[in-house]
Amino acid sequence: MKIKFVSVEDGIYAIGFRKVAAVARSIKPETEIYYISPRGSVLSFFNLLFKPGKHDYELSTGDVERICTELADADMVCFSSMTSFAELTKRVIKGILQINPKVYIVWGGIHPIVYPEDAIQSANAICIGEGETAFKQFLEAYERSDDYTTTNNFWFKESDEIIKNAFLHLHTPEELGNFPFPIYMDNEKIFETRKGFVPLTVKRHISNYGVSYWTVWTIGCPYKCTFCSNSKFIENDKHYRKIRYSSVDYIIAEVKEAMRKGPYISSVYFADDSFMAIPIELMEEFAKKWRKEINIPFMIPGVIPRFVKKEKFKILIWGGMQRIRMGIQSGSDRLLEFYKRPNKPGLLLQATSIIADFSDYMIPPSYDIILDNPIETRQDILDTLELLYSIKRPYVLNLYALKVLPNTDLASQFQQLGIEHEDITDGYLIPTATLANIAVYMLAVFTPPRVVFDFFVTRAKPYTENQPLYPWLMSFFRVLHLIKQGISNLWFMNFVFLPGKVGWLLWKLDIIKLWRKNILKNPMEIIDPNRTLSS
Repeated sequence: MKIKFVSVEDGIYAIGFRKVAAVARSIKPETEIYYISPRGSVLSFFNLLFKPGKHDYELSTGDVERICTELADADMVCFSSMTSFAELTKRVIKGILQINPKVYIVWGGIHPIVYPEDAIQSANAICIGEGETAFKQFLEAYERSDDYTTTNNFWFKESDEIIKNAFLHLHTPEELGNFPFPIYMDNEKIFETRKGFVPLTVKRHISNYGVSYWTVWTIGCPYKCTFCSNSKFIENDKHYRKIRYSSVDYIIAEVKEAMRKGPYISSVYFADDSFMAIPIELMEEFAKKWRKEINIPFMIPGVIPRFVKKEKFKILIWGGMQRIRMGIQSGSDRLLEFYKRPNKPGLLLQATSIIADFSDYMIPPSYDIILDNPIETRQDILDTLELLYSIKRPYVLNLYALKVLPNTDLASQFQQLGIEHEDITDGYLIPTATLANIAVYMLAVFTPPRVVFDFFVTRAKPYTENQPLYPWLMSFFRVLHLIKQGISNLWFMNFVFLPGKVGWLLWKLDIIKLWRKNILKNPMEIIDPNRTLSS
């Protein structure tokens, strides 16, 4: 049986896809793996400027035909995509079935989990939970001609009937440590416009994804923020709130294997939701082994304000942490309560102050802010502006226009309020060019004199109110913000968000290693020399 695995999203960043694809390869070594990433590198400077957050791709008819022709000779095609790529996935599925109606279509990833009622209309089977064990059970039953439609964590469409099965128990730490490592640089193919699928060579990998390795170690999140897909995961299984992780030795071995295949890897991006929530004893073990066996910088985007502790930051920066990203979302207590995001007075300023204490050793932290919420008032906007004005620098911001994932708690909230919400495929990185939002972009670049700040504050209005818009001014501060981030990343020789050959060239010339060793501050000094990290 010929099986083809297809990621329809931002390529190598599709970590869950790469994990399940590795399971498929362990059962069927001849499984073919493809990436459809129409923008090429989602993080290229050009795309950040001109196509930020856009997912409504209109591939040419010829490109769709090339994709479908390549995939349609399989017996089974397994897709993975997020909701923002769902329409493109449906388009490809439709094209495949027009060529070969006998292809069995399986669809996994975030979209079938958060919106299974939609995904099952286009596929024979969808995976609605964690996929590693479920897909193994499904594939083995399918190959034996057993009744695979009883596989848990799956829905099936048989004629006019939809079979909805129960959920498997979430993977235990022991199970997480026994799965094969995610697919990485292992005879994959990537789609290129006007060419079709081509081998994902080292050259193409570096051009599209740079010199960083993306993975996850911890799974789960203790919070149920209404705008997040985790709210759906927790609804499916309340135990998703508990943080689960494999052993330190497993994650170290995974990264070492990736570096064996890609010796150019110069940093690692942990796309965990709640990395900072792991126990401090485990952090110490991780930091000690990482520094001894890996010894390259790593990034942690999954930082929750409640778990920001000075001692944890000391340990992780000593181990190699070079950047963090934390969700603030809003300075308004009312909006944070609306998002069901835990908060208490002074928490955000306390957390950002601790982070700022380590600014000499890290790229400026990134703080997430959600703009353009249709229920926000002028006071909500002022609360956010005043918070950002007060936060200790340095920092940069990740600014998002609020768009709603289907079937999340946020979608239900807006439905109850009778508010129509915008679809996430319309793009989420460009808020409305109001003076209030422009002020947020300005604060992402620098702290203006109070008189300048007050000029924007007195004119700040919710984006739903009629007011003049200033797209040229918004673009000006966006460009300054991107330049600021680019300079910071270059100073720390970090190329997670600067894909292309520059990072590879600097690695090849040994400049990255020399710069980090001789120019950047040594994190060894932040740990008391009399203290011994636990084993």
